[in-house]
Amino acid sequence: MGGPLRLFVGDDWAQDHHDVEVMDGSGRRLAKARLPAGVAGMGRLHAIIGDLVGDDVDEAEVLIGIETDRGPWVGALVAAGYTVLAVNPLQAARFRDRLGVSGAKSDAGDAHVLADMVRTHSHELRSVAGDSARAEAVKVVARIHKTMIWERTRHTQRLRHALGDYFPAALAAFDDLDAADTLELLAKAPTPTQAARLTIAQISAALKRARRRNVADKAAAIQTALRSDQLGQPEVVTDAYAASVQALLAVLTVLNTQIKTLQGQVEAHFSKHPAAEIILSQPGLGPVLGARVLAEFGDDPDRYASAKARKNYAGTSPITRASGKKKVALARFVHNDRLIDALTTQAFSALLWSPGARAYYDRQRARGVGHNPALRQLANRLVGILHGCLKTGTHYNEATAWPHLGEKAIA
Repeated sequence: MGGPLRLFVGDDWAQDHHDVEVMDGSGRRLAKARLPAGVAGMGRLHAIIGDLVGDDVDEAEVLIGIETDRGPWVGALVAAGYTVLAVNPLQAARFRDRLGVSGAKSDAGDAHVLADMVRTHSHELRSVAGDSARAEAVKVVARIHKTMIWERTRHTQRLRHALGDYFPAALAAFDDLDAADTLELLAKAPTPTQAARLTIAQISAALKRARRRNVADKAAAIQTALRSDQLGQPEVVTDAYAASVQALLAVLTVLNTQIKTLQGQVEAHFSKHPAAEIILSQPGLGPVLGARVLAEFGDDPDRYASAKARKNYAGTSPITRASGKKKVALARFVHNDRLIDALTTQAFSALLWSPGARAYYDRQRARGVGHNPALRQLANRLVGILHGCLKTGTHYNEATAWPHLGEKAIA
C-alpha cells in the first residue's frame, strides 16, 4: 500500500517570471511551465498542482525548492500550505555540476535541478521559517537600518580618499568624518584656503551644535590643523574635488538623518515583540543589536531543533575537515553576513558586561587562540545560551550561563 502522494517542485525565479517543474518520487517529470510573477502566476501554479493531486488534496504533500526565503511569492507559497525549502544558490550550482559536465545552464534547467534536489535531498534542506508578522516587521526595519549604516561607511571612506588627495589637513583636523560638526564645517569650507579662514567662533559654534565637550580646546586644535602647511593640488583641481566632496557631504547628511529615524523604528517594532525582554537580558545586546539578532534568526519556534542547529545557521560553529589521521576545525565562510556581524559585535560588547564571557574569552586567549577566533568561539557560546533562554522562556542568568567557570570567574 503506497503512502501519501508527494510532489516535488523546482521554482527558478526571476524578476518577472518563475520557471517551475513538477516531478514525482521516481524523478518523472509531471509538468513544467513558465509562470508570470504575481497573483496570476500563483493561481496557475495552484491549478497545475491541483490537477496533479486530484482528489488526494488532503493527503498530498508538496515540497517546493526555491533560491530565496523571502518576498510575497514565498509568503504565498507558505500560506498555501506547501513545504517551501530555501536552497542556497551555491548548493544548487554544485548539484547542477553533479548532474552534467557540459556547463549548460537555463532557467528551465535550473527548475529541473531544484525539483530533483528537493526530491533527493529534502532532508538536508532548510524549510522557510514560519516567522510571525512582528518578526518580519522587525527584519524589514532592522535590515534597512543596517544597510544605511553600511552605506554611510562606504560614503565616509569615499570622503576620506577624496580629502587625502587634495585636502590632507582635514583628515588631521577631524576624527569622525561622518559627525555632524565635521559635515557642517567641511560644507562651509570645502577647500584648504576656505578652511584656513575659519574662525574659532565658527568652529566652536559647530562643535556646540554637535554637543561636543571641551569645545575651546577642540576648536583651537581644529583651527591649528586646518592652518598647517600641507601639500596641495592646483586650484582648478581643488575646485573639482571640492564639488565632489560637497556631494558626498550632502549624501552623508541625509544618511545620518535617516539612520536616526530608522533607529527609532527599529526600537519601536522590537519592543513590541514577545521575545524582546529575553533577548535584551543577554549580555552585549541592546535594542538595535537585539533587533538584528531577532530579525536574522526569526521567531519560528520549530526552526531550530537544537542549539547546534542554531549555531550552524549562525555560522559561529566551526566546520570539521578530516582526512585519514588529519583533522582540522575551520571557520565557516558561507554564512549570513548580517547575523555574524551582529553576533560578533555582541560578543565584543559582552566582554565588558559579563564576567563569565570575559573569563571564557581570556581562557581561549591563554590557550594561544587569536583575538578573532576567540571572539567567534565566544559568539558561538552566546548563541547556545540565547537558544536555551528562548526555548525555556527564561531570562539570562550569569551563574547558569557559565557554571563550568566556577564561582570565582563570575564573582
